[in-house]
Amino acid sequence: MLKRFVPQKPMPPIPERSRYPNLDDNNHSADGEEPKTSTITDNQKPMADHGGKDILSSDVEIKGSIKFQKELLIDGKVEGEINSDGVLTIGENADIRGEIKTKSITVYGKVHGNITVAERCELKSKCTLQGDLKAARLVIEEGATFIGKSEVTSGTIPAKSVPPRPEVVRPSEPIKAAFGRG
Repeated sequence: MLKRFVPQKPMPPIPERSRYPNLDDNNHSADGEEPKTSTITDNQKPMADHGGKDILSSDVEIKGSIKFQKELLIDGKVEGEINSDGVLTIGENADIRGEIKTKSITVYGKVHGNITVAERCELKSKCTLQGDLKAARLVIEEGATFIGKSEVTSGTIPAKSVPPRPEVVRPSEPIKAAFGRG
C-alpha cells in the first residue's frame, strides 16, 4: 500500500529567547527600567561611551592594585595601591585604603593612605584624607578634613635629578688684602 504525501503547513519559526529575560524584542526593558548590560562590538572598547573616563561605581569593591592610563573615577571601595600617569577622581561614596601615586587627583570621598601627585591635588569640602600628601599644587576647600603632613613640590624636576649645589672652594693660601695691606 502506498501512502499519499500530504503537504503540511510550514511550522512558524520559534522565536529566540533572550539571554536577558526582562528585555522585549527590541532590547527594551519590559518593566520600564533601563537594562544594566551593554553590547560591545569588535571595534569598540568597553567603557568607551563616556568620553574616555573609566568608572568604578559605588557597588564595586577591589582588593589589589589598580593601574590606568587616562581618567578614572572611583566611587567604590579600594584596598590597595593606585598608580597612574592620568587623572584620578575619588567620588563621594569612595573609601580608599592604600597608597595613591598619580598625575592629578580630586578627592570628594575618603582616603586612608599617602597621596603623591605630580601636578595638582584638590581636596573638596566633604572629603577626608588621613595620610601624607605630596603635590606640586594643592587646593583645600573649606570643610575638607586633612590629617597628615603636606609637601608642596616644585613639580618641574623630580627631586632625585636636581644637580647638587656647588660647594664654595677656598684656596689653601691666605688671600692678600684688597687694599694693599699685606
